[in-house]
Amino acid sequence: MELLKRRYYGMPIWMIAICLVLIYGAIYLGLLPDQDMLSIITIMFAGGLVLYEIGEHLPIWKDFLGGGAVMAFFGAAVLEYFQILPAKYAEAITFYYDDFGFQTVFITLLIVSAVLAVNRKQLVKAFSGYIPAIIGGIATAMLFGILGGLICGINVKDIVAYYVLPTMGGGNGAGAIPLSEMWEASTGLSKDAYYSKAFAILNIANNFAIIGAVLLNSLGEKFPVLSGNGELLKNPENYVLLEDSQEKPKIGQYEMAGGLLLAGAVFVVSRVFSKNILPAIGPVSLHMYAYMVVFTAILNIANIVPAEIKEGVKRLSNFFTKPLMCYCMFGIGIAFTDLADFLAVLNWQTLLISAMVVLGAIIGSGAVGMLFGFNFVESAITAGLCMANRGGSGDLQVLGAGKRMNLMSYAQISSRIGGAIILLLGSVLFGFMA
Repeated sequence: MELLKRRYYGMPIWMIAICLVLIYGAIYLGLLPDQDMLSIITIMFAGGLVLYEIGEHLPIWKDFLGGGAVMAFFGAAVLEYFQILPAKYAEAITFYYDDFGFQTVFITLLIVSAVLAVNRKQLVKAFSGYIPAIIGGIATAMLFGILGGLICGINVKDIVAYYVLPTMGGGNGAGAIPLSEMWEASTGLSKDAYYSKAFAILNIANNFAIIGAVLLNSLGEKFPVLSGNGELLKNPENYVLLEDSQEKPKIGQYEMAGGLLLAGAVFVVSRVFSKNILPAIGPVSLHMYAYMVVFTAILNIANIVPAEIKEGVKRLSNFFTKPLMCYCMFGIGIAFTDLADFLAVLNWQTLLISAMVVLGAIIGSGAVGMLFGFNFVESAITAGLCMANRGGSGDLQVLGAGKRMNLMSYAQISSRIGGAIILLLGSVLFGFMA
């Protein structure tokens, strides 16, 4: 009886159970329309909620495999792969999350709130040392990848071309696709053959990056000296400004709406710059999220955004990263986690080399980050693992697994600016492979 009286999401357990049974029944019978937004939101929320709670309470999984966030997206991928979730709903969720752009909403709120939440002195300090941490991760990932290739009997050229560069390239659209075009232009070999292999490998590496984030979070809990508990900079109190010591302003619904409007304006300006004004500098494309980080940082450093609006956009972001985390991660599992691709390239050579590349990214970015005053765990997750994943969706998976979602702004620097560094490196190295 005590269990039935407990409240969850503000409702008694029995009421939650009735809601879920009704929703699951309608999904199983195919009674919900697949072209209706509320239907898709309801399916994602109801599916993700149970998976998330299982992951948060399942022994071993909750402590060593990422807890609820990882269970939500891997569980969703399993539901799709075995067609437990009807195909029409899986397709509709993929459209809603990817093509229709819910992921853009999610990432935009994370970036704007995260950059505005950091005080101006911390922002300048962090950005000044972040690029060296990325470069350190790339260098060590290449070194470890080559070592893994030698163990497997694969030549250095193939290791760099097929394993290291695609893995560290910022994902699919900003990494594997342009790299495949560079490969064909430089070597005359098929870009399709390059892409299919590179894409499969970067997906394997993405899964190792998720596991790495879980292990780094556990490492930080066991050795607190290596972790900032979500804070990139060591001794952040050294960078406190007068306005940071003041009491947080009280806000209401209108301030949250104002935060949404500000985030929308940043999105508009960033998109116009990335698509129309300055889409690229030479061979390097400038992604909208990279512009978003820069423009939000300018707003923060200029100190022109009212404290109430900063708190409003933060509150709005927290709504998605806390009570709706299960919903967001379920969508990622359906839209971006393909178990078929993962299973297709499972062999010990690919697994070993991918793991070595990811391990190198962790060690290099973590070690160099510490030299620049960063915490090892946070530097390794953002400057390392968010380079060794598959871009925007990979950032969400890695940060969710590592319980560091507030570091999305740095993750985007890795995926976008770090990805641009890889493209420059690829354009040079592919020329020697012709």
